Amino acid sequence: MKKKFKPRIKARLRKNRQVFSKNIDNFFGWVKGAKLVELKECNPEEDPVRPELDNKFRTGYGRKIFGVEYQGEIHAVMCFAYTNEIPKSVEELEKLSTDAFLQTAMRDQSGGQIAIAYTVWSKKKGGGKLIVKEVFKNIKKSNHLNRLVTLSPLTEMATNFHERNGAKLIQINETTQNFEYKVM
Repeated sequence: MKKKFKPRIKARLRKNRQVFSKNIDNFFGWVKGAKLVELKECNPEEDPVRPELDNKFRTGYGRKIFGVEYQGEIHAVMCFAYTNEIPKSVEELEKLSTDAFLQTAMRDQSGGQIAIAYTVWSKKKGGGKLIVKEVFKNIKKSNHLNRLVTLSPLTEMATNFHERNGAKLIQINETTQNFEYKVM
């Protein structure tokens, strides 16, 4: 009796392993075909970090919105400001990005030297990590950006996200914290 039962269990385990492997491939398969795109706007209500910031702010002087697109649908969003200094608040971020933009407009350059990611969210599993990776690749290719720093809320979720993705905490402010991703 034992001999008949054991091969059936092994066969069932093998079959389950194949099904599980196939499902994982389908689950993350979208990641391979996704691409980073610049957006003219996003839906601020979807933003769990800073929903109070409207599209006018997000696309103002020295600020841009990027998304990960797959089959015409946006699966993750990250908003940036380009500055020459690290901001400690959203208000300071606005002043520093506007200042960096106006300084470089006279010199025909692309903006500040530091990319400040001030919000990121994902609509699909794996999207947050993917957008960080794709933005990181773009920053490495750029000729004017030399740092990728965040302006993150003081939450455990933000800390865990950035540390899992390889960022180092560089300072804690009154209402925010800054993490840096090593670019070089």
